[in-house]
Amino acid sequence: MPTPSAPGAEARTALTAGIGCYLIWGFVPLAFQLMGRMGISPWEIVAHRTIWAVPVALAFVLAAHQSRQVLSVLRNARVMGWLTLSATLIGGNWLLYIWAVNSGRVLETSLGYYINPLLAMAAGALIFGERIDRFGALAIGLAAIGVIIQTLALGHLPVVSLVLALTFCGYAIVRKRVAADAQTGLLVECLLLAGPSLVYAIWLQGSGAGNFGADVSATAWLLACGPLTATPLMLFAWAARRIPLSFMGFLQFMGPTIGFGIGLSQGEAFTPVRAASFVFIWGGAAVFAWGAWRRSRAPATAS
Repeated sequence: MPTPSAPGAEARTALTAGIGCYLIWGFVPLAFQLMGRMGISPWEIVAHRTIWAVPVALAFVLAAHQSRQVLSVLRNARVMGWLTLSATLIGGNWLLYIWAVNSGRVLETSLGYYINPLLAMAAGALIFGERIDRFGALAIGLAAIGVIIQTLALGHLPVVSLVLALTFCGYAIVRKRVAADAQTGLLVECLLLAGPSLVYAIWLQGSGAGNFGADVSATAWLLACGPLTATPLMLFAWAARRIPLSFMGFLQFMGPTIGFGIGLSQGEAFTPVRAASFVFIWGGAAVFAWGAWRRSRAPATAS
């Protein structure tokens, strides 16, 4: 495995940031499940997730000195249109994910996020004209076989897995088209989602069904939704600019692997047919990571 491209201490810090973001994404289902056991619905969790992500995202924007970029984006109708679409996609992804992990479907969420990088590769070829090499084609083929086997195991399409993968991949495609840095885009997306979320949260509190302020524990967890949302996204954006693609290729499978372990430990059904589907998905993930490693080595070898 190659050494990170950034020198010395910054390389180690970037690698730590990359590992940190995927560790948070891997273990965050436990936090959502805990809130679910407190009686907090997925809708209320998502509402507070967007509301309390706003001050965290704002802090990141101020730290990056991007206040002027935020004002520029807010005045640009085209960019705001794209960010409204990306906010809708990521909001839907969050809602489905939280509902799934609180409904005993952690293994299905794991499958979705194993599929996602392979789906992104296919989308890159179809939409942006990116070239798929033999490793990419093999990875996509293995993932497709895994989805077919999972369909046989479930008796229907793995809808939760596919929708999670499609919404996150769609989010990535839209953000690729948006002329805004990660911090700016995240803040604007959170602001767009925070409006209806705040209305819903106020209505929920007024009806007596809200959990914010009901007790210290529930309130603390709802407040924690903000940093749990914004922090890993910022760690990812910072690390991705400073370490090789091959490292990110390996690291991005940490989250679904942790989720897979959580699902197994909680006794979710794991039949032999379902196991076979994951073997193909893991095979596709391994080929994807190997191909990314080879591509990152190619320029150094040629020079």
